[in-house]
Amino acid sequence: MNSAWSYVIARLVVVLALALFCGWIFGGTEWWLVGVFGSYLAYQLVNLYRLNRWLARRGEFDPPNVGGVWGDTIAQIVRLDRRKRYHKQRFIRVFRELRRSAAAMPDGVVMLTPDREIQWFNRRARQLLDLKPKHDIGLRIDNLIRAPEFVRYLDTGDFASPVVVSVHPNGGAILALHLIPYGEGGQILFARDITRQTQIEAMRKDFVANASHELRTPLTVIMGYLETLADDSALEAGWRPPLAEMRRQAERMNAILRDLLELSRLEAAGATAGDEPVDVGGLLALLRKDAMAAGPRSREINLSLESQAQVRGTEAELESAFSNLIQNAVRYTPEDGRIDIRWWSDERGGHVSVSDTGIGIAPEHIPRITERFYRVDAGRSRATGGSGLGLSIVKHALQRHDAELEVVSEEGQGSTFTCHFPASRVIAEARRAVS
Repeated sequence: MNSAWSYVIARLVVVLALALFCGWIFGGTEWWLVGVFGSYLAYQLVNLYRLNRWLARRGEFDPPNVGGVWGDTIAQIVRLDRRKRYHKQRFIRVFRELRRSAAAMPDGVVMLTPDREIQWFNRRARQLLDLKPKHDIGLRIDNLIRAPEFVRYLDTGDFASPVVVSVHPNGGAILALHLIPYGEGGQILFARDITRQTQIEAMRKDFVANASHELRTPLTVIMGYLETLADDSALEAGWRPPLAEMRRQAERMNAILRDLLELSRLEAAGATAGDEPVDVGGLLALLRKDAMAAGPRSREINLSLESQAQVRGTEAELESAFSNLIQNAVRYTPEDGRIDIRWWSDERGGHVSVSDTGIGIAPEHIPRITERFYRVDAGRSRATGGSGLGLSIVKHALQRHDAELEVVSEEGQGSTFTCHFPASRVIAEARRAVS
């Protein structure tokens, strides 16, 4: 920049000296100054016009061949223009590659504006959602996908997991739609066809339910004969231990079938439980009484009822959930341990907790303990008669009541299982006190 200004000043000095010299020789110095400076200004205006003409139509003309400051300026513009063209072409290549990769994805992809208007979608989304490129671009996605579940999914704003909808009821297609926010308000909608997986899951549930139901009759007959043989006074002493073990295993199998049938019933029921008022305090009092009658007297079971509220739902399902939690606490708590059952309500809803001083659960097992047949300690669970389905039943029963299960445990110190019911499920009405 300094050399350019030096060049300009030098030229001005030369022009001024020339004008003064000509004025001194020929006379009329002021007119010579005006003429020389006017010619110099005209020359600069011509260069400025050539530069403006080239900038406006760079694709048709080569850059003007001018020296001095104008030449340096044009060279800078040419370099910037080449750099811009390079980055633009690179951006176009990357964008085209992204579009090709998105078009080849097995899932549908729809790009949305902050107002949920469609910007772009790939070929798979066009097939799954029946979108039309020329007509649907710019339309709101909730005006094209009118499934009530999807509309509620958009309104809640909780996009941590996908929502399952049937977009074409007549065609039977079942889709999992997952919305992912990005950038400044932008959103990407992923659509996956899970029709086959849903059908397989339904077949599995039907098989488990039917097999469990069909096995109950022969198992009942076997248990009856085992009881008859065990009560036979003429039975040899050597047969009594095998018969006792067979009876124990038959009872365990009967408990597994009973839990499988309960789980199948919960899965086959609707997404939402009933709306009848359930006296949670009275229900917990009865379950505590049953647990004390079934277990050793030395085990302490406390019940704390801090609320007189009730819960809207299905009493049989809540009884099954609470019973499994209490039975698990009894099963894994030593005879000299303590179990605390608590029911309270606040502005967030109603809460039922079952705490024990049992063996506890390691942190790596907590995320999976509600899976079917998942066992933290398989040998101990079988020894205590657990089926491996109790917490899965609890999870499904709570989901039907819009509730969540929270597990806090420390290995060797005990566990606390808390059921959180939303405020919409709690009835803050006085009820009969339970002693």
